[in-house]
Amino acid sequence: MTDVSAIVPGTGVIGTPMRAPKTAELIAGHLRRQIVRGELKAGETIPPEQQLMEQYGVSRPTLREAYRILEAESLIGVRRGARGGAQVLEPDPMVAARHVALLLQLQGTTIQDVYEARLVGEPACARLLATRRNAQDLADLRAVAEHLGHLLEAKSDTPDMSQWSSTTYRFHELIMQRCGNKTLAVQGAVLADIVAVHLSQAITTGMSREVDAQPARFRKTLRSYEKLIRLVEEKDADGAETHWRSHMEVAAKYIFRFDPGNKPLVDLFS
Repeated sequence: MTDVSAIVPGTGVIGTPMRAPKTAELIAGHLRRQIVRGELKAGETIPPEQQLMEQYGVSRPTLREAYRILEAESLIGVRRGARGGAQVLEPDPMVAARHVALLLQLQGTTIQDVYEARLVGEPACARLLATRRNAQDLADLRAVAEHLGHLLEAKSDTPDMSQWSSTTYRFHELIMQRCGNKTLAVQGAVLADIVAVHLSQAITTGMSREVDAQPARFRKTLRSYEKLIRLVEEKDADGAETHWRSHMEVAAKYIFRFDPGNKPLVDLFS
C-alpha cells in the first residue's frame, strides 16, 4: 500500500500557516506527477478503482474526488458504467488558454495586448524554425499552403472563411511547434487560441462582409506563406523573422478594422 503521507511535496516557509492537503488532493498530485513524467501516457487507462483504493488505502468517494480534480485539469477523462474507467488525455492548449485568458481578463488586458505579445514571440519562432527545420517541417508547411490554394480554386478566389481560418491557424501552429523551443511553442499556442476566438468573432461581426469585395487579399496571404516557406527552406533566419513580423503586422491592422484592439478580453469571452 502506498503511504499517502509520503507523496506530499515539500512546500511552505517557516512560520507560515499551512492548510494540510486533503487525501484526494494528495492522490491527484501523485497521479498528476505520473502523467507529467510519462509514466502514464496519453490514451492509457489508469488502473481500476479497486486496485487504486487498495494501493492508497482510501475509500471510493475519496478516489473519485481525486479523479474530479484531474478531470477539471483535463488530464484524464472518466467513463462511467461497466466498461468505465479513467483514461489519460492528450494535452490540450485550449485548457491553458482558458486559464490564461481568465487571468488576463482579471487584469483588464485588451486583445491588442495579446496581439503585441504574439508579435514578439511568433516571428522569433520563425527565425528558430529557419535554423532548425527538417524535411518533414518543410513538407508539412507546404501541405498547408497547398490546401489553402485548393480552397481558393474551389471557391474562385473567395474561400469558405471557416475553413480558411482553421487552415491558416494550422500554419501558425506549425511555426510555433516546429521551432525547437518547447516553452515558446506552448506560450504561442495559448496566445494563438485566444486570437482564434477573436478572429472567429471578427469574421462574424464584419470581416465576412468584405470578403467578396477583396478576393485578391487571400492570394496575397498565400504568397506570403509561400515566401516564408522559401526563407525557411533557405535557412534565412533574419529574412524569415523579418518577413513574418511584417506579415503579422499587416494582418493585425486588417483584423482591427472590424474589431477595435482596445476590446477587453472579458468582453471577448463573455
